[in-house]
Amino acid sequence: MSAMGPQLGVMMFVAMLVLMALRVPIAAAMFVPGVAGYWLLTDSMATINFLKGSAVARLTVYELSVIPLFLLMGQFASQGGLSRDLFRAAAALVGHVRGGLAMAAVLSAGAFGAVCGSSVATSATITQVAYPQMRALGYGGRLSTAALASGGTLGILIPPSVPLVVYAILTEQNIAKLFAAAMVPGLLAMMGYVMVVWLFARARPEQAPLSERLSWLERGKALWTIWPISLIFVVVFGGIYGGFFSPTEGAGVGAVLTLVAGLAKRELRLPGIRASLVSTAETTGMVFMIFLGADMMNATLALTEMPKHVAEWVAALPLPDLSIVGAVLLLYILLGCVMDELSMLLLTLPVIFPAVMGLDLWGLNYESKALWFGILLLMTVSFGLIAPPIGLNVYVVNSLAKDVPMNETYKGLAPFLAWDALRMLALLFFPIISLGLVRVFFS
Repeated sequence: MSAMGPQLGVMMFVAMLVLMALRVPIAAAMFVPGVAGYWLLTDSMATINFLKGSAVARLTVYELSVIPLFLLMGQFASQGGLSRDLFRAAAALVGHVRGGLAMAAVLSAGAFGAVCGSSVATSATITQVAYPQMRALGYGGRLSTAALASGGTLGILIPPSVPLVVYAILTEQNIAKLFAAAMVPGLLAMMGYVMVVWLFARARPEQAPLSERLSWLERGKALWTIWPISLIFVVVFGGIYGGFFSPTEGAGVGAVLTLVAGLAKRELRLPGIRASLVSTAETTGMVFMIFLGADMMNATLALTEMPKHVAEWVAALPLPDLSIVGAVLLLYILLGCVMDELSMLLLTLPVIFPAVMGLDLWGLNYESKALWFGILLLMTVSFGLIAPPIGLNVYVVNSLAKDVPMNETYKGLAPFLAWDALRMLALLFFPIISLGLVRVFFS
């Protein structure tokens, strides 16, 4: 078994990539080579027994219930008009500044991402709200779509984040600690994007015309409309970090409060509730199918002892440990051209994580290293969501902004990507950026 293991592992990866190129759904592209490899390494009965138990073992993990609950919370917020209120409040504050509406799009994307937890959903929701208003006031398509696509990536960093929960479960880390570790990098990303918009607008003023300044009374009214979502955020995360409930319970509380807020606003009605439940069920089903496909692939890779061989090979490389981490991050950027973030995490973490944990990085202990690497990894994955040639967020935004060519969006994204690269380097060399709040809350 061990002799054919590495070769079989390579063949499985090639088969998976071929299936993906043939447009086979990612869950099936991982599941089919996984089953075939498991069968070859064992026998038919062992494979059938594994299939019987793996689905039950995966789908009965209590911690995974946090995923549909946070997704439902985001759906209720979208259907209940909370995303529109967030954009209007941000626009009231900074809309009169040159590039202010693009800044408002970034700020509202960050705030909505803190409720939604999904980058793609954040991009789609905020684009539908903000893009028509930006174009109506004369904003250029390049700046508008670039700001919306970049702002959408905040959903993967600012808690709650579905990929963050998945990383915590796969690496057996504390979800609340990962949420704390992501907070400062997420806020840095958001404020950095605002600064990029400001610089962009100064360099290309024709892309960002000035808007009318609202009175303080009008601004106050706009800000008052977002008190429900502010309260929900305080209750959910205050409850988690205050020790009143677990992240899973916090997700349940958040979903209920968001439902109540939507009903109180009289914008979330029965059709919206039904649409929220259906969309949550569809997304959850997709996520869990990817889980099952990745479990099958990773179980076979474990039999081939590939994770062990990779960890030993990485440890023996005559390179500085930080150079190895940099190469891993580059690998994730390249994978982002062909895979979504959940698929990348589920497929690669069982191989990559043990190898990275075996490195001596800044003298960090195991837990601190795992938390720091997780945030660095998700930051890299968010980079892949807007990087050419196949940035998923770019496709989502341009599918809604049909009047803007995709190459225009990518031209506008260049300064945003430059800021992302600087953030990744800063976090790579200064782990305290992500670990500072963890030490404050959990010391």
